[in-house]
Amino acid sequence: QVQLVESGGGLVQPGGSLRLSCAASGFTFSNYAMSWVRQAPGKGLEWVSDINSGGGMTAYADSVKGRFTISRDNAKNTLYLQMNSLKPDDTAVYYCARTRAYRSRTYYSRGQGTQVTVSS
Repeated sequence: QVQLVESGGGLVQPGGSLRLSCAASGFTFSNYAMSWVRQAPGKGLEWVSDINSGGGMTAYADSVKGRFTISRDNAKNTLYLQMNSLKPDDTAVYYCARTRAYRSRTYYSRGQGTQVTVSS
């Protein structure tokens, strides 16, 4: 059974940082590109970042480029998202997703999400 479990969200002030984690199980993690996507209140799903299966290639939405860093540890079956210089517009539920192909923006499944709130 495929499971993706996100953690690390919370309330942070503007300019602060958070590190999200996604623990994967039920599939061969190292064979798949992975994504972070987010959904802000009242809005649709927004792609945030991709990483290829080996971790050597990454891509970011313009809205987070230079502030967020995606990474993975295939030995630990874990995906990460380091978020720096957070803004109120980053407030959303963040999901990790097993993607069909790097930068395809199509997904097999995603986790239950972790809430990130950026507010003073």
